[in-house]
Amino acid sequence: MKEKTVCFTGHRPEKLPFNGDISISEVKSLISKLYAEIDRSVEQGYTTFISGMAKGIDIWAAKYIVELKTTNPQIKLICAVPYKGFASGWKGVDRWDYGWITDHADQIVYVSEKYSPYCMKKRNEYMVDRSAKLIAVVSDYSSGTGQTIRFAEKNKLEMFIIPALMEKLT
Repeated sequence: MKEKTVCFTGHRPEKLPFNGDISISEVKSLISKLYAEIDRSVEQGYTTFISGMAKGIDIWAAKYIVELKTTNPQIKLICAVPYKGFASGWKGVDRWDYGWITDHADQIVYVSEKYSPYCMKKRNEYMVDRSAKLIAVVSDYSSGTGQTIRFAEKNKLEMFIIPALMEKLT
């Protein structure tokens, strides 16, 4: 399974250009690049996708995988949730998206029983350890996303990096 598995890493909306506002063309372009690489991965024979279920890139990728599953029954989604209760404080569309995705996932893995200072890192390592490819959206390599990219490099995963430039265009 590992050889046909892709995982995602990327920033939460507040660390993306325009705070991840999906109504802004630059953010739409970023998401389009993410979707195009997912499509390319499917064409390359990847069938299983792991999302860490954080707001932003993880959720956007997972939503697209759920959509792909409707026309391609070979596609599988694994939600690697850092700990039980991870999204319990989410509200509005974030909560709805999380619930909709987990309702349509093929598997939900709670990497830790409860929150700890290391549970996000543990989730990221779980995903990389079970994948052959990483799709990343990054602007800040000193972040958890950067840490995940370095772990994937160390583990010799195929990688596709999408730069998320933080310059605010006026």
